Amino acid sequence: MTTAAPSDHAVQQQIAARLERLPMSRWHVMVRLVIGVVTFFEAFDQLLIAFSMPQITKEWGLSAAGVTATLTVGSIGMLLGALASGWLADRIGRVRVIALCVAVTALGSLGMALCTSLLPFLVLRFVQGFAIGGEVPTAASYISELSRAKRRGRFVLMYEIVFPAGLAIGALASAWIIPHWGWRTLFVIAAVPGIAAVAVQRRVPESPRWLAARGRTAEAVRTMEEIERQVEKATGQPLPAPAPVRAAVQTEPQRRNSSLRDLFAGRYRKRTLVVWAIWFVGYLANYGVTSWLPTLYRTTYHLPMDTALWYSTAASVAGLFGCLIAALAVDLVGRRVVFSVGLGATAVPLLVLAALGATTAVQLVVWSAIAAMFNFAVNVSLYLYTPELYPTRSRALGCSMGGTMNRLGLIVGPVLVGTLYAGGSNLSAVFFAIGGITLLGALVAALFVEETKGRTLEELSP
Repeated sequence: MTTAAPSDHAVQQQIAARLERLPMSRWHVMVRLVIGVVTFFEAFDQLLIAFSMPQITKEWGLSAAGVTATLTVGSIGMLLGALASGWLADRIGRVRVIALCVAVTALGSLGMALCTSLLPFLVLRFVQGFAIGGEVPTAASYISELSRAKRRGRFVLMYEIVFPAGLAIGALASAWIIPHWGWRTLFVIAAVPGIAAVAVQRRVPESPRWLAARGRTAEAVRTMEEIERQVEKATGQPLPAPAPVRAAVQTEPQRRNSSLRDLFAGRYRKRTLVVWAIWFVGYLANYGVTSWLPTLYRTTYHLPMDTALWYSTAASVAGLFGCLIAALAVDLVGRRVVFSVGLGATAVPLLVLAALGATTAVQLVVWSAIAAMFNFAVNVSLYLYTPELYPTRSRALGCSMGGTMNRLGLIVGPVLVGTLYAGGSNLSAVFFAIGGITLLGALVAALFVEETKGRTLEELSP
C-alpha cells in the first residue's frame, strides 16, 4: 500500500507553517542585508537625477520642457518595469528578476555617466528606470514571503528602510560630490550594485512559498530544509515544531499562473482599488515636491548650487526618520492608522506652505521636511501592506501594479508642479493642490483600508 503524495495546497500550508516557526536569526539578517544593499542603490539611483538636474541643465542648456522630460522619463520606465516585473516574477521567480534588474540598473548608470547630450541620456534613463521599477516591488514580495505574521511589520520595514536610507545618503552624497567632482561621478558610484547581482544569485534562496505555489514541491521542500539548517546553525538550537497555519477559505480552484483579473476578483477588488489610491497619492506628494526642490531653491530663492543641494537634503533625511518611526509603530497601531494619520499629517504642512506662500527658503526647508517625514512613513509602509493583500501566485503582480500606480504618481507629481509653478510665481497653488490631493488620500485610508496586523499571509489570502 502506498501513501498518496500531499497536494500542492497541503505543501503550501506545510511550508507556511515551517516559515512561521523560524526564530529571527543571522540568516534572516544576511538575506535582508544582501537584498537591502541592492534596494539601497536602487533608491540612490532614483534620486540622483533630481540633484544632478541643476548642473545638467546648465551643461546642456536645457529648457523647462527638457528638465521636465529628464525628471519624468525615468518614472515612465519605472511604470513599465513595474508592469513587466510582477508578471515575470510570478513565473520565473523573485530572485532571478531582482538580480536581472540590478545588473541593468548598474549598466544604465555607467552609460549615463558617459553621455554628452540629452537624447542618449534620456534613453538610458528610461532603461534604468525600467529596471528600478522592476526590482523594488519584486524585492518587497520576496521579503514579505520570508516573514512571520508576528512582527511582520517590523521585519519587513526594517528592510524597507534601506530605500529611504538610499534616498537620504544619495541626497547627502549629491550635495557634497556634485560641487566638487560633478554629476558624472555620482552615476559611476551608483553602478556599484552590479556586483550585488552576483551575491543575490549565490547567497539568497528562492522563496519557498513561491516554489510551492508554482507546484515545484520537491524544490520548495529542499529549499525549506536548507533554510531551516541555516537558522538552526545560526541560533544553535533545534527549531520548535510547526503549528497549524490558519488559512482563508478558498472560493475557487487554485491556479498557478497570475493574471490581472486576480486583483479584482472577490475580496481583492476593494483591496486593489484602495491600495492603488494610496500608492498614487503618496508618491505624487513625495516626488512632486522632492524632485523639484533643488530647482526651486536655485530659481525661486536664487541660492548658490551647493546651498540649494544641502537644503534639498532636509526632506530626505527627515523622511528617513519617518520610516524608522513607521517600522517601530506599524505592528502596534496597525496599517490603517499609519496610512490615514500619515497622509493627513503630510497634507497639513503642505497646506501651511500654501497659506504662507513659501516666501522664504527657510519656510520651504522646514515645512517640506515635516511633510516628508510623514509622507515617507506612509510610502515605505505600502511595501509591507501590498504583499499582505494578495495570494502567493499573484503577490508579485499585485506589488508591481501597486508600483505602477506609484510610478503614475511619480510622473504626475513633477508635471503638476511644473505646470502650476509657472516660472516661480505660483508656489501657493503648487502646495495647495498637492496638500488637497493628499488630504483626500487620508480620507480614503481612514474609511477603507483593511487591517492586516498580526495575520498570516495564508489567513489573509487563500
